Order: sequence, then C-alpha cells, then structure tokens
Amino acid sequence: MIPKMKIGWFTFLLAAAAGFCDTATFVAGNETFSAHVTGNFIIFAAQAVLNGDPSAWVKLLTFPVFVLAVMTGGWLSDRAGKHYPLLLIEGIVLLLAGGLAFGIAANPAGNTLVVMITTFGMGLQNAFGKLFAKKTYGPTTMMTGNVTQASLDLGRLLSRRSGGDPTASESLKKHAVLLGGFLAGCLPGGLLSEKMGLEAVLAPGLIVLVCGLADRQ
Repeated sequence: MIPKMKIGWFTFLLAAAAGFCDTATFVAGNETFSAHVTGNFIIFAAQAVLNGDPSAWVKLLTFPVFVLAVMTGGWLSDRAGKHYPLLLIEGIVLLLAGGLAFGIAANPAGNTLVVMITTFGMGLQNAFGKLFAKKTYGPTTMMTGNVTQASLDLGRLLSRRSGGDPTASESLKKHAVLLGGFLAGCLPGGLLSEKMGLEAVLAPGLIVLVCGLADRQ
C-alpha cells in the first residue's frame, strides 16, 4: 500500500508531471502545449502567419479538449464525492497516451491524437487544482500566477529593513516547490521526448498514478 504523501512532495510531483507533459508535447507533438493550452493560440498564429502552415489550426483543438476535460473532472468529482478519482483517472489517461504513442505517434494523425489525450489528462489535473486547492501549494500546471506570487513575496522580503516577513517567506518557499517541480519535469520531458517521442508520456502517467493512489490513503 502506498503511504500518504506529504503536501510538499505531492505538489512537487504533480507540478513535475505537468512540466514533463507540456515539454514533451511541445518537443515531440508539433510544438503543442498540453498544460498551458492558451499558449497554443500564439503558436497557431505564428505558424499560420510566418510559415503559412495549413495544419496550424490543429493547435486550436487543444482548447475544446481541455474544456471538455475540466467539465468531465467537475462531473466526476460531483458524483464521486471524493478528490482521488481525478488523479487516478488522469494517471490512466496519460498512460494510455504514452502506450498509444508506441503504435500511432509516427504518423501525423496519430501524433495529434496522443497530444490531445495528454491535453485531456492535463485538463483533469487543472480541474483537481481548482476543486481541491488546499491539497497543493498552488496551481500545478500553469506557472505564470505562481511566478507572480513568488515575485510579490520576494519583493516584500527585500523591502523589509529588518526581521523579514514570515508570511511572505513561507509563501515564497511554497511557490519555490511549485516552480522547482515544474522545471524538474520540463528538463527530463524535453530530453526523453527528443530521444523516444511521445512514448515518454508514460513517465508522468506513472507519477500521477502514484499521487492518486497516495492521496486515497
């Protein structure tokens, strides 16, 4: 039986899984973000305008897939009455994406399907973060807000002439876990996906599955 996981490690691992997936789909999935889906609007515009790429519109598919995943996460949560099914299902979805990649990611349509399945998994993790915000130190998939808060905390600490600000210091430490976890996922996500393709998504799938099992305890 997997023991209950401390919130710090829980937060770090979920952020790492998101960083891994986001980088993996960007590197091996035709420069598509699976966690920061709004970034795909910019990639779409850049590819359409600068390169005249007719397939750029595929980037826009991530948005309805993401929305559907979040809605599904809310629906599952309302009926389950507990938070853990979301992470367990997310883990299974990411494992499915990584497993399918072995057989279909070599062709463009298959590659896109794997990216969309991964995006669906990230949508579930976003839903988990919104519905059960106290389970982690903050959002584990989108880092802009975390960087903003960490910057505010750092500014408050530096503006103090003496004694420091305990509240800002504690908040900065928590956001450092989030940012550090995301970065820790981005690096292997880029390396492994460059070497083996979208099959690398199996790794964050296992991580999220472990988090889901630990969160049941």
